[in-house]
Amino acid sequence: MNLSHILRNICVALCSLYATVVFSSSATPISDSVSELVVYTAEKIITMEPAMPSASAVAVADGRIIAVGSLKSLEPWTQSRPSRIDRRFDGKTIMPGFIDPHVHPTLPAILTQFPFIAPEHWSLPTGEFPSAKTPEAYRKLLKSQVAKHSDAKIPFITWGFHPLWHGELFREELTALFPTQAVILWHRSFHELILNDAAIELLNLDRDLLAVHPQIDWANGHFYENGAQAMIPFLPFLFAPSRFSQGMENFLEMVHRGGVTTTLDMGVGIFGDPVGETQLIRHAAESTKAPARIILTPTIMDFLARGKSIPEALAEIEEWREDNSHRVLFDRRFKIMMDGAIFGGLAQFGFPGYIDGHKGIWMKPLEVTAQWAQAFWDAGYQIHAHTNGDGSAAALIDLLKNLQEESPRADHRLSLEHFAYTTEDQNKQLKALGAVVSANPYYHYILSDLYSKHWLGNDRGSQMVRLGSLERLGVPFTLHSDSPMAPLEPLTLVSAAVNRVTINGNPAGQDERVSLDGALRAITSEAAWIMGWEDEIGSIRAGKRADFTILNANPYETDVKKIADIPIWGTVFEGTPAPLPPRK
Repeated sequence: MNLSHILRNICVALCSLYATVVFSSSATPISDSVSELVVYTAEKIITMEPAMPSASAVAVADGRIIAVGSLKSLEPWTQSRPSRIDRRFDGKTIMPGFIDPHVHPTLPAILTQFPFIAPEHWSLPTGEFPSAKTPEAYRKLLKSQVAKHSDAKIPFITWGFHPLWHGELFREELTALFPTQAVILWHRSFHELILNDAAIELLNLDRDLLAVHPQIDWANGHFYENGAQAMIPFLPFLFAPSRFSQGMENFLEMVHRGGVTTTLDMGVGIFGDPVGETQLIRHAAESTKAPARIILTPTIMDFLARGKSIPEALAEIEEWREDNSHRVLFDRRFKIMMDGAIFGGLAQFGFPGYIDGHKGIWMKPLEVTAQWAQAFWDAGYQIHAHTNGDGSAAALIDLLKNLQEESPRADHRLSLEHFAYTTEDQNKQLKALGAVVSANPYYHYILSDLYSKHWLGNDRGSQMVRLGSLERLGVPFTLHSDSPMAPLEPLTLVSAAVNRVTINGNPAGQDERVSLDGALRAITSEAAWIMGWEDEIGSIRAGKRADFTILNANPYETDVKKIADIPIWGTVFEGTPAPLPPRK
């Protein structure tokens, strides 16, 4: 079964569902001339520009910001050419368009096809899904959801299972609960699947073919990391045109709901066909005229899985860039993978390791990772490194030292992605080496309590995602959702970073809180800097793209405990307002 062929067939099928979309050959075509000015006024415009931190009016034309200030200060512009004043944002707050610099569009497109049963409550375009924090609550919701599943041709699937909350639930017990109905539990990390007997039979899994993968435990029906990736071709229904296209629209609605105007995909090709996956993402974004752009990042995992050499990979990426469209594009960045998922306990931790003695994994041999990193570094790409534990951070620091010794580069902005746990000394080393950090503060919110108890101890568990340390040291950092590892809601990430209160309501690692200003910059101007897009987005000043997030309250005047609850009116994407539609 060839997933590449499946994805390509879906691309053809999807194109028949919509009118033909004509794509631009450049990333963002903006006229050199200045047409009619539109001046948006607001109670407060937060610019994220130190020289002019606030304003009350912003003029835009042809997708760009022309001027910022007050109606009076903009008069030289408004009196010299056709213009109009749009007051729809009076009483509201305008901020630079929010940025989520680490998402995976295809994952929500797949997972939102099914119900969520997770430790936390999820509010999705597909409905409200209550939390399950105990084994009893999980099994109750699981039985209820399975009973609603009526399509015998595909297994029931639910995402969000985690044994530290829900207890062990492997093949034998899952089969006992559901002896005849095919059931698959998709782990909260996305990196693991658990199947019962009926699911294995329904999918006709080829044990001989899959046995070559060491990360498959047949006895427990447990497929993890590379073993989980090997399972995907046996789930072709995930990519059925009607299902997948709706799932991708779910993702785009999640982006819009979060007030996000720019996302950075962090790993196209994870399902084995980067061209097909890109076409699916591009078709959904362009055909719906989504008010956001998606920047795609090639990943080492895709090229190694397809048996590509480094020269072949570099050549392929250059070919992909030729098809860049208005909203979906490649630039020059590359992702390497260090250790395993933090949610699955597969991150690499240095001494003393995990309390129970289990070990993390390396996604690929470090020498292989280093070879690819060196090649893309030498080619001028920005390197993004999936790195979770302090053992992995140590390996990344050594890798960066070697890169600088072999081929010194100024302003390289190598990005440590995720930042689940590092030491203070490692943070100082990252600063000395010129690294930046793209962090997921939600890890602390959802994992700190249980990991302190079961895996890391309180000293390390409470200090997960040490953003306060980065802020004190002056290391540039941004916040990401890694959607769906956290809600695609930048204000939720800000709340997690500035409050550091766990899912159980426990303040933990309070000395690692960040300032509100630092957290808001981390989803705007600092995010743009870390992506290398600071000349285009991230703040409100003349010359940048007219991307704004419209809030119903000023976050600087809101109780930090209620930051995540600020209502979002919608966005402005390249000068065009995009209000949120009513909730279904």
